[in-house]
Amino acid sequence: MDLVLLTKTIVELLCDDKDAISVNEYETIDEDFVHIEVLVSKSDLGRIIGKNGKTIRSIRNIVQASSNLNVSKKVKIDVDSY
Repeated sequence: MDLVLLTKTIVELLCDDKDAISVNEYETIDEDFVHIEVLVSKSDLGRIIGKNGKTIRSIRNIVQASSNLNVSKKVKIDVDSY
């Protein structure tokens, strides 16, 4: 499964402002590594991060598990707001 698509699907389910969502993969020097950046509106930032970072940690765990099953790459997900 495409890791960016999986990340975007999860984020869309959590956010109210779906038009402001941007999920992009960036190239890295290390081929065994995937860097994904998630941009959401400021009003949805708290929903994505969650209390004490529990929600974003869960998103990272789900995407990393999918990566382990399919492409065996380490995943880094950064979250920011517009």
